[in-house]
Order: sequence, then structure tokens, then C-alpha cells
Amino acid sequence: MITQKKTARPASFLALIHALRARHHCGWGLAALIITFFALSLLAGANFEVVPRIYVAGQVADSDVIADRDILVEDTQATKARRKQVLFLQPPVYDLSLEPYVAFQNRIVEILRSLNNGVDYKAQEGPLQRLADELTPPVTDEVLPELSHPDVQSYLLKTLLPSIREHMAEGLVGDIRSARVGRSGVIIRNLDNNTEILRPDVTNLPDVQSFLAEVSSIVRQVPTLNAQSRRAINILLSATVPASLTLNREATQKRGNAVMSMVEPVYYQILKGELLIRKGERVSREQQIKLQTLYKSASDPMHWGTAMGTFLCSLLLSVGFFVAPSGKPGTPLRCKDMLLISLLLLLFSVGAKIVYVLGLRMDSVTFLNTLGLGFPVAGAVGLVAMVFAARRYCTMGLLLSFFTMLMFQEDFYFFLFQFLGGMLATWLVTNAQSRQDVVWSIVPLTIGQSLIWFGTALLSQTAPAELPMQLAAVAINSLLSLILLFAVSPVLELSFGYSTRFRLMELMSLEQPLMQELMVTVPGTYHHSLVVSNMVEAGAKAIGANSLLCKVAALYHDVGKLSYPEYFIENQFGGHNKHDKLAPSMSALILLSHVKKGTELAERYKLGQDIVDIISQHHGTRIIRYFYQKALNLGEKPRESDYSYLGPRPQTKEAAILMLADSVEASSRTLTDPTPARIKSHIDAIIKGIFSEGQLDESELTFKDLHYLSENFQRILTGIFHQRIAYPDAKIRDVASKVGGKADAKPEGKPDGKPEGKADGKPEVKPEGKPNGTPEARRESKADARQEPSGENGGTASPAAGMPVLPDAPVATPYAASQGGVMNGGTENVKSERTPAAPTNGGRPDLTAAGAQPPQSGQAQPAQPGQSGQDQPAQPGQSGQAQPAQPGQSGQAQPGQAQPEQGAWQKPSDKGAR
Repeated sequence: MITQKKTARPASFLALIHALRARHHCGWGLAALIITFFALSLLAGANFEVVPRIYVAGQVADSDVIADRDILVEDTQATKARRKQVLFLQPPVYDLSLEPYVAFQNRIVEILRSLNNGVDYKAQEGPLQRLADELTPPVTDEVLPELSHPDVQSYLLKTLLPSIREHMAEGLVGDIRSARVGRSGVIIRNLDNNTEILRPDVTNLPDVQSFLAEVSSIVRQVPTLNAQSRRAINILLSATVPASLTLNREATQKRGNAVMSMVEPVYYQILKGELLIRKGERVSREQQIKLQTLYKSASDPMHWGTAMGTFLCSLLLSVGFFVAPSGKPGTPLRCKDMLLISLLLLLFSVGAKIVYVLGLRMDSVTFLNTLGLGFPVAGAVGLVAMVFAARRYCTMGLLLSFFTMLMFQEDFYFFLFQFLGGMLATWLVTNAQSRQDVVWSIVPLTIGQSLIWFGTALLSQTAPAELPMQLAAVAINSLLSLILLFAVSPVLELSFGYSTRFRLMELMSLEQPLMQELMVTVPGTYHHSLVVSNMVEAGAKAIGANSLLCKVAALYHDVGKLSYPEYFIENQFGGHNKHDKLAPSMSALILLSHVKKGTELAERYKLGQDIVDIISQHHGTRIIRYFYQKALNLGEKPRESDYSYLGPRPQTKEAAILMLADSVEASSRTLTDPTPARIKSHIDAIIKGIFSEGQLDESELTFKDLHYLSENFQRILTGIFHQRIAYPDAKIRDVASKVGGKADAKPEGKPDGKPEGKADGKPEVKPEGKPNGTPEARRESKADARQEPSGENGGTASPAAGMPVLPDAPVATPYAASQGGVMNGGTENVKSERTPAAPTNGGRPDLTAAGAQPPQSGQAQPAQPGQSGQDQPAQPGQSGQAQPAQPGQSGQAQPGQAQPEQGAWQKPSDKGAR
């Protein structure tokens, strides 16, 4: 149907910002919204709580102390004990290195070399003197001579030093008692290859003392060594063998601190509403800690973290006002829209904070929770739903629920209850057709909010004792929301000029002055507006637009034609076209003016800015192609701007839907044979033409929306141009045969009892014999109905001045149908007589025809079909005259006499007889 054209999407965040600035005309209303967010964020972070009194341990409390929030109190002593326990279990870190062995080996070699060189340790400083300083002089004098023996030195260098190296490579600790302090073993960190080994069992870890004992037992078994040599070796090793495992205190402490920092503090859990201290009770140390924590949190005048988080989240949530889910800028927002949003947020958030502060004075957390459930957020969201579309009132519901939750210092369950309740209220408001429907909506609103509250109560594990009071608060919430809708909606209409749903439903009333003038002055335009309103309503419901606004705007979109009604073809009724004597430019000027006149009338009658905008946009910037082409045919050089509407193009879905429906309905009147297939192709061609002109570029319609609109337009128009079957003409021919051939012409296939062109049931002659259903017959019928009466001797009477013009299709009057009228050459010959038999319905005549009335005194009673004397041949010389009901009475119609309306029961007059 329509070739899809790719739309450019914002390539970056900056491009999106520029698109939003070009799309929305918020003015300083955006600044007001941001200032409102900042002020409410500060209000959410402000602390208005009463600072509790501090009691020390051992003091007797003189009043009850109740926690007003959920807090965690740290037990410092329990936390310290747990951290000490964790530190005790942390294994110490030992460094393993062979550097001590290398130093030990070098020292032994130097001692032996000094002995072999005959150095006197008393006279010369060196390794011998350092050894003597570590030993006592007697021991030194005893050991050194033994170490100078070659057998002892050979055993030391070749046997003991390699064995000592192996044991030191595995690790020798200086003091095994320090290693056994930890219960989780030790961590051995090898500095040579940078590896760590956890030894959970420290009992198998060798120390220097146990190793020396083991060496002493080994040396004792060497047969080449005497007792003095063995003792000298043991004394030398005990003085020189170092430990290869050294405790790294810095690393051990660092790891211990890291482990201690990972230990979570021990907290006391204080629940909201918990009784901390009872009056007359002696305060314990644990209660004192709880009071100190409560006092510390209550003494802060401002919670800056809460304030900044609130401001950031509110800015993120407000993006829904400007951007659609598809990422495109939404419907333009005006300055007054931003002011309304800011005002509602400010009033309800400040009101919630005031209620919360007053509830704090009651010293009852249960009562405070009940106050929060009774706050009518649903009413505020319902107010917004009467003005904005679904995306924006959902965003408003999120913001109101968010700020109310913060003002009452509630949790997520409270936010969930308020938001879902607001969405339920918007659904009820948008589906209400009158104010009475809104009144009765309190029942489903109360039931729905009660179910939502019950679900959140189960989630939050509310105490059963609090359920009755909270349920009553939910019912009060619904009542206050309803009162709020009725109290504030007139203020929105008067102060901000919004067309709420209530106002739109009032504008649909036929008793509106402008609607009355439209029906009386321009009935053709009124009928066109009715059809268009049905089309736009069906289309708007299909694509999710505001169907009520579309319908009301369609009813008033052509009110500008009231200024020059005779210049529009639907109000000419087949008469002379005044545009035939005008220049094309003048004709175009008259047609173009109806948009400006329409906006002026809409403002004068205070229809609302939304309807005024739609009226000014429903033709966009389209050109009046007929008169533009006419000017070209006349040899002129017209400018397209002189023949184009001023616009602007449709800015909303509603205005675009009205443009499409208006063009489709008006052009469908030119279809000669409106079959469903032709209607569909015609609608697709019109929509494709408007789209190709770029008239829908600034609206939010998608190709999917255009497809749905085309389907619904086709359904409505197919119903309007429906077909009817032809009535059988057998009865007409049977009755006509009794007339005796007095008629000049006999039409073929005429419906029974459907006269053309005569309001009193006397049809005129149709020599061509065309059937009633053809367009030619309809045009002849309307032309004949406008003829003047020919006089008393003419034999016929035309409708009097001021009578309504017959519609295109002939309408059978009930009286003619009841008389069994015969169409014979334009003359209806009927002779009726009174029925002597009494009626069988309680003395009243049988009124079977629609609109029939009982016969009056002196008038002929309509004869029933099948009665005697119903259809009599006309007497000579009486052609073209109706026979009187009673003998001697004249039944000839008088010229200029008021004729009954079509479809009403017609009665013969006996004025001539009297």
C-alpha cells in the first residue's frame, strides 16, 4: 500500500538533545520542572524527626522509646572479639632462605683456618675472638684445641656441613613455641624461588634445638671421635648454627589486618516500631548502644546521599515525558504542560511530607503506615490521565509514587501499591463516558486497590493486627481520589485551558450552542462531520490514540464553514454552484478561510486548545488542487502558496488521523459504484497521496498505524455505502391494472409505496420510467421537490417553503403504504370508505404504520389492506386528484398548504368541503 521511507534516527546523544529541543517548546517550564525536582530532593533528604533522649546504662527510663525506622546498631565489643578470634586463627608468615647457611658455612671455615694458622684469639681479633666472646674462656680453651685435630675438621667439613644444609633447606625455626601459637599452621615463603607453602601441622616443623640434639646423637656414634672431640663439636654447633626460617612480622601483621577488615561488624537489628526501652525499665549496655545509634541518625539535619540520589533518579524518570519508547521525540510539550507537571509534583510531595511530620507526633509507627496508605496518589495520576496520553501519565505515576515513598520513608512495597493503584485509576478514568461513570468507578477502584494492598501486605509480612486499619485506609484512599478528581478537574479546565475527558464528553452533547448552529445552518457539513467522527474514533482506538479527543475534534473541525455555508458543495443541495461565477483565486480564498474561521469560533466558544490546534492542522499545508488546476486551465500562472492551507502540518496522532479521515470521507462521495474493493483501493490511494506529500512527517504515525487506519476506514465506509435488495413490484402492477390505463407512463421496478418528490404522497410523472434507485432518479426527485406549486388547477402540490428537502433515496410515507398507493403516471387514485365493523383493539384504530395517528373527527380513517373498497378506479375527469374519504367532500390539495414531513402519517383535509 505504502512504500516505507526510512526515518533518520539520532546518531548520538547530542543529536537526540537537539531533536528534543527542536520538538518540544517547553520554554521556562523545563527550568521550573528541574527546580521542582531539586527542591523535592532536598525535602526528601531533610530530617524532621524528633531527636530521642539518651539514657546511659543503669539509668531508669522515664518514657517509652520506639524506633521510627529500621536501623542496624554495631556492637563494638562483639566485633572486636570476633576480629581477635580471626586474627588468632591467621597463620604466621615465615621466610625460608639458605643465606643463613652460607654465612654459617663461611664462619666455620674461617674458624678452622684460623686454628690451622695458629692464630691467638686473645691477641688478635678475628673469628676465633668472636667465638670466644660467645663462649666462656674456660670453654674456649677446652674446645679450640680439639677443633684443631684433622679428624675433627674433616668430619665437620665433609659430613656435618652437608647434613646441616639439607635440614636447613627444609626449614629450621629458631623457637618452635612462637610457631605453634597459631592453630592453622604456618605459611612458609621461600625467598629463593618465591613460593609459599602452608604447613597446617606445626608439630612436625623442626627447630634448631631439636636438630642439635639429633646431631649430638649422630656424633656420639662416630668411632673416630673421642668424647672431648664430640663435646667440642656440639659446643661449636650450638653457638654457630642459625635458623633458616625467620618470622616475618610485617607480612604477618599486614595479612592479619586484611583478614580483620574482611570481618563484618556485629550489628543489633532494630526494626521499625520496635520498643527499645519501656518506661520504668533499667537501661542495659546493649540498649544504650541502640539509643546512641538512633540518636546519631536522627540528629543529622540533612541526608545528602538521599537528596542527591533522589534528584538523579527523578531526572532519569522524567525522560519518559520527552522520548517515546521507540527513541523518537514524543508529542510536543508546551510550557503549561511542564508547569502543570511541576505543580502537581510539588503539591502532592509537600502534602505527603506534611502528613508524615504530623504522623510523627502520634508516636505510633502503625498509625504512620496507615497514613501513607490513605494518601490519594491514585487521584493525582487520574487527573493527569484526563489531560495526557498513556506514556506521560505512566511517567507521572512513577514520579508521584517515587516521591511519596521517599516523603513517607517507606519501602518498595509502598511504591508498588501507589503505582499500581494509580494505573488502575487511569484505566477507570479513560474508560468513563460520563461523570456518573466516574462516580461509580469508586467501587472497582476500592476493590482493585484492596487486592493490590493485600498482595503487598503479604510480601512485606504485615502483622495481622494491622490489617483492618490498613484496609480502612485503602478505602479512604479511593474516596479521596474520587473527590480529588471532581474538585481539581474544573480547575484544570479553567486555569490551564485543558480539555479534560469530562469537558470533551460535554462538548459531544447536541445541546451545545455551536453544535446546534452546525446542525441547523449547515446540515450537509454536520452529516459529513458525523461520519468523520465515527471514522476517527474507530481508527484512534485501533492505534492507541486519544479516541475521545479525535471524535470531538471531528465534530467541530469544519465549524468555519458556518461563515459561508453556500460555498461548500455539501450545503448546496444540488442548487446553483456559486463558484461558477468566481475566479479560482477567490474560490480558493473562501475555502482556505474556513480553517481560520473555525479556530476563531473554537476559541470564542472555548472548546479548548487541543481542539483549536487540531482544527488548524487538519488540512496541513495541502493545496486546493481543483481550483489550482482550474486557474491553470484559464491560462493563469497561479502560485501554489496562494492555493495552499497555512498549516501547520499535523503535530499529533489525533490531528493526523482527522486529516486522513476527512480526505477519505469527502473524496468517497465521488465513487460511482462504492463496492468494498473500490473503497479499499480509494482509501489506500488517498493515504498514500497524503503521505507522499509529507503531511505526516511531523506526527507520530507509523506505517503500522496507517495500515490499521486504512482497515478501520474501510469498515466504516463499507457500512455507510451498504447495498439493499430491490423490493418486488408484483403488487404495484396488480393495483395499477385496475386503474384503466389512465397514466401516461409506468416506471419499472418501483418500490412499493415510495413516492418521489412529493411530501404528501403524490408523486410526479416520470416519463423516462427510470427506477427509483438510480442517481438520475434521485437528482430528478430533488429537483422536482424544489419546484413551486402550479396553482389550484394544476392538480398537484409541491412542498411548501421551509419544508426539508427529500434525501437522495426515496422514502415511503406510512400513510401511503397503509393505503396501498399506486404509482401510475404520477397519479395516485385511492378511494377510502369507513369500515362499518367495530375495531377489535379496544375501540382504537389499528396503527400499524410507523408514525400513524388516530383519525380525528371529520377525517377519513385509513383503510386497512384487504378491506372492501380500498382501491377504486378513478372517475372520469378526476385524474390527478385524490378521492375524498366521504361522498360529497372535496379532497383536493390546496397550493401552498403546509405539507406533513416525510415519514409522518398523512391525513386528507376536509377544509374544502366545509
